[in-house]
Amino acid sequence: MIQPPGFDTSIPVLTEVVGEPPVLTETVHDTAAPAPAETPEQLERRAIERWSGEEWGVLERRVTERILQQLQGRVDFVLEQRLREDIADAVQAALDDFSAGIRASLQLTIEQVVTQAVAQEIAHLQALGK
Repeated sequence: MIQPPGFDTSIPVLTEVVGEPPVLTETVHDTAAPAPAETPEQLERRAIERWSGEEWGVLERRVTERILQQLQGRVDFVLEQRLREDIADAVQAALDDFSAGIRASLQLTIEQVVTQAVAQEIAHLQALGK
């Protein structure tokens, strides 16, 4: 290699520092025929044959958590609907009882007022007749 005048040979050049790139070998895959997907029955059989108790426990926890998360929204909705219906029924029953109590009390009060008014009128008429 021809060096320009004034070139300091103690300083390495880039090719001396980096070196040659490594040769990469590629693995050739046959892309013409993809592997067939396993059926659910095959996956289940393989899991039964190979999984440990701990792996089954992990699967159980994951499935349980997923189902609980999915159901939580539905449970909240159903619970809210049931509460609304139950509260509406309870309020209606309380209102019916309250109305019946007021009606009975009002009827008793009116009977007493009318009885007193009639007694006073009779007493007044008797006083006038003497």
